[in-house]
Amino acid sequence: MTKVPLSVVIPVRNEAANLGRCLSAVAWADEIWVVDSQSVDATAEIAAAHGARVVQFHFNGTWPKKKNWALESLRFAHAWVLLLDADEVLPVAARDEIASIVGDATHPIDGYWINRRFFFLGEWLRHAYYPNWNLRLFRHAKGRFERITSAPTASGDNEVHEHLLVDGPTGRLRAEMDHYAFPSIEVFVEKHNRYSNWEARVAAEIAPARSLQLSEVSRRRTLKRWARHLPFRPFLRFIYIYVWQRGFLDGRRGYYFARLHAMYEMLSEMKTYELKLQSDAPGPHGAE
Repeated sequence: MTKVPLSVVIPVRNEAANLGRCLSAVAWADEIWVVDSQSVDATAEIAAAHGARVVQFHFNGTWPKKKNWALESLRFAHAWVLLLDADEVLPVAARDEIASIVGDATHPIDGYWINRRFFFLGEWLRHAYYPNWNLRLFRHAKGRFERITSAPTASGDNEVHEHLLVDGPTGRLRAEMDHYAFPSIEVFVEKHNRYSNWEARVAAEIAPARSLQLSEVSRRRTLKRWARHLPFRPFLRFIYIYVWQRGFLDGRRGYYFARLHAMYEMLSEMKTYELKLQSDAPGPHGAE
């Protein structure tokens, strides 16, 4: 098999159940880095068996997080990088599409978004959370993650909702990626409990709006800041997924998926209020 001049980066921790499937789908890439966080399962062994280069990341609690650390620290063999999570799988058709992009030195686009579909309760969601575009393929020299907060967030060592910023024009891939993010309700709840810690910390800091770039990323961040001020946020989140995205057409799975995201919104809102109460509380000796 002719290798495609591409560097793949996969951040992991205890991903033995998913990693082999992800790596098999990108076996055509010339270079694959698995960035581990001291996994205690067979993650590192599986990565090595697939010919990936394994490097360990040690999180300091704040910044940098795993993906940005990899972009800053690893010596990539190629100009183009593809970021994947271990629970994501590229289709066969992605190889030729990506090869045509990275093999053209005069290609005018510096980054590409890829759409994902979610596997939930044994089936693919066809409406809820679809489409779901993520910026994953880009020229390494042009892309880094935004830094939203310097505070510890108790959300893990990987980027949660920080966006990848690409200094240049972006496009969209035709190929779509399969995302096995939520093999069970328990996994969904565990992940979103951590994610809500990040949401609450960012909201509680009430940082001024940043001028990121006039792009899809900037639009998403602006909408996110605006939405934090809306009343009945959990209910609106449910309506957005179940009605606006037509999650009701996914049957009971779509209903549960929308309800779980409404719960996530509620957790984020309550944790934000909790942090504000803590910051407003007097010191141990009371007010002077």
